[in-house]
Amino acid sequence: MWYQNDVSKSLGTKYPIIQAGMAGGVTTPLLVSSVSNSGGLGTLGAGYMSVSDLKEALKLVKKQTDLPFGVNLFIPEIQECREEQVNSMRKLLDPFKKEMNLLTDHRFTIHHVEFEKQIESIIQERVPVCSFTFGTPPKEIVKELKKEGIKVIGTATTVEEALMNQECGVDVIVAQGSEAGGHRGTFLGTYEESMIGTFSLIPQIVDAVKLPVIAAGGVMDGRGIVAALALGAKGVQMGTAFLTMKESGAKAIHKRAILEAEETSTTLTSAFSGKPARGLSNTFTRMMKEYESQFLPYPLQNELTKEMRKEAGNQHNKELMSLWSGQSPRLSKEVYVHELIASIVKEVEEGLHKLYR
Repeated sequence: MWYQNDVSKSLGTKYPIIQAGMAGGVTTPLLVSSVSNSGGLGTLGAGYMSVSDLKEALKLVKKQTDLPFGVNLFIPEIQECREEQVNSMRKLLDPFKKEMNLLTDHRFTIHHVEFEKQIESIIQERVPVCSFTFGTPPKEIVKELKKEGIKVIGTATTVEEALMNQECGVDVIVAQGSEAGGHRGTFLGTYEESMIGTFSLIPQIVDAVKLPVIAAGGVMDGRGIVAALALGAKGVQMGTAFLTMKESGAKAIHKRAILEAEETSTTLTSAFSGKPARGLSNTFTRMMKEYESQFLPYPLQNELTKEMRKEAGNQHNKELMSLWSGQSPRLSKEVYVHELIASIVKEVEEGLHKLYR
């Protein structure tokens, strides 16, 4: 069977289908457990989570599934900037905050994620899979995780990044094509140089590494999986496809925006977080485009816009929200996870049958 391969066997899943670890509340324990219960690998997006919130979420996931699931973490990034840069960006954001009656001048503080303690929690809770984005995890951490029987997944947007992941000891590599929604996983070179489409990226990484490769970026249905398999990938990672599921924690207005979007609706922007990310174009991304040179580096820009983004969601104002989405929104559905995965599996089997006939 097409789904019995190195990835499904390594991760302990029925299908080599991974739900992307989308941070910020999308990956509810219900979504994660539903994906795992349906044969895929549900992933908790814990990039921004405190240790206490992570532990609570893990307990809830475990109550709802006995099957393998994963946690995605961000490799920490320490950035600095001058006070005048912060004040300049504050002034640019003031009109948007005023629109939502957010005029309180909160002290600018950076919330540092306790990366090591997140790792400790994953080990203590015996999470089956741990994936990383924005860099390669230290070799010592990889060894510690693998010693506990935890599978490790790295993220790459270029062949060089994939080779670095392989060198640090990960078990599987997610190759993120430029079509993917959300933040770019790039950590070497410039983002412009790393904007390589999935069809170009997958076979080049497959040829360069000895590890199983997962295709990510633009995959929404069974046709995408058939294409990924043909390129040499052993499975897929899907984000936008799961974001619109009924079990997803995404705001209803975000789901609706994706369901109504077109293939030309997305843009790559650093306006929300200081790191390039693909999402639906809106008033904020368009108006901030001319100020790109003034954006603070990630995670500073992310902290500065956090209150605005949260309130925009509360007020159902999609023009000031970060509406992350990949480039295939026309293929999105609003169904339950088990329905999506069942339809995907059927499409893969029908597609392979047509090709082999």
